[in-house]
Amino acid sequence: MAEFTMELNDEQKEVRDWLHGFAADVIRPAAAEWDEREETPWPVIQEAAKVGIYSLDFYAQQYFDASGLGIPMAMEELFWGDAGIALSIVGTGLAAVGVLANGTEEQIGTWIPQMYGDANDVKVAAFCSSEPDAGSDVASMRTRAVYDEAKDEWVLNGTKTWATNGGIANVHVVVAVVDPELGSKGHASFIIPPNTPGCSQGQKFKKHGIRASHTAEVILDNVRVPGSCLLGGKEKLDERLARAREKARQGGERVKNAAMATFEASRPAVGAMAVGTARAAYEVALEYATTREQFGRPIIDNQGVAFQLADMRTQIDAARLLVWRASWMAINGKPFTAAEGSMSKLFASETAKKVTAQAIQILGGNGYTREYPVERMHRDAAIYTIFEGTSEIQRLVIARTLSGMPIR
Repeated sequence: MAEFTMELNDEQKEVRDWLHGFAADVIRPAAAEWDEREETPWPVIQEAAKVGIYSLDFYAQQYFDASGLGIPMAMEELFWGDAGIALSIVGTGLAAVGVLANGTEEQIGTWIPQMYGDANDVKVAAFCSSEPDAGSDVASMRTRAVYDEAKDEWVLNGTKTWATNGGIANVHVVVAVVDPELGSKGHASFIIPPNTPGCSQGQKFKKHGIRASHTAEVILDNVRVPGSCLLGGKEKLDERLARAREKARQGGERVKNAAMATFEASRPAVGAMAVGTARAAYEVALEYATTREQFGRPIIDNQGVAFQLADMRTQIDAARLLVWRASWMAINGKPFTAAEGSMSKLFASETAKKVTAQAIQILGGNGYTREYPVERMHRDAAIYTIFEGTSEIQRLVIARTLSGMPIR
């Protein structure tokens, strides 16, 4: 087990500086354009693929970093560049985590490479969990997967929403209900291979922020996939459902469902994204405050501004430490006995919203215009308290974990 440390080693620093350079030289100059266009920045993703950032190998190296800091470090630097473009670069990772968390070794080796493609033929993937009537309330999910034993195929029907890369993905990972009587315990994850009939894009959403990231509905109309596309395999699913039914009869403990396994694994990474956005806004505000003069002196000479910046930096550092702790715990197999993963996402997300708002205030009228990036950063930051579990859901998870009570 790796010791917890707050100091990156030389190799990690080299990777961090490389990512920071890409974010500064490639992502930031393109940020305003793709925010206005509200389109997937394919040229930037391709550049990331060419240098090795958008690749299975890169994310595997960071994911299996023994310190646990590889992924949060990478997320912070890329999202420091721009949240919308960065999400287009890393969005495939959520689908990949879904396969890693629930799939067999063969499924991992088969499908994750197809999610990324290569530098000459870039692909993306989508993780599809939310539905029009089932966002935070995953137990209300209606998308059904029915097993056709004669053909060894699963038939999926339903509508998914808020799917990053939904409809444009080469591979979709879909969470569906296989046993409605078990509620959220009766869910399973499925691979939808490329060009599968019946899988199509629905509405594309025009969003408040992260507008360079494609978000859309995914329509599943009698989608048939081979039995091998059930993540984890049918034998494992049958065993899990049997345990869930027995525990339900006994009024027993909760059984983790497929979507929650994915979200729990990715929450510290989302916290790191929020830290990156908050840090970017803070740096803009700090530079502005030291160069902008009013009444014959830099505005940072005023305690009202200086104290805000002090609070902003303190909150950012605290958020990073929570993210690093949760990431270290996860890689070392330490259970989140106090919901540390949710803590890290909650605090970092709320910090990003607060810090970007303070940055606008420090810049005054300039901060409210698109001539300065803090306006875009503030719009982008709003998503962190919403996706992959709202702040309210994080508080619910934390409270339930601490109390052991079924708080509603």
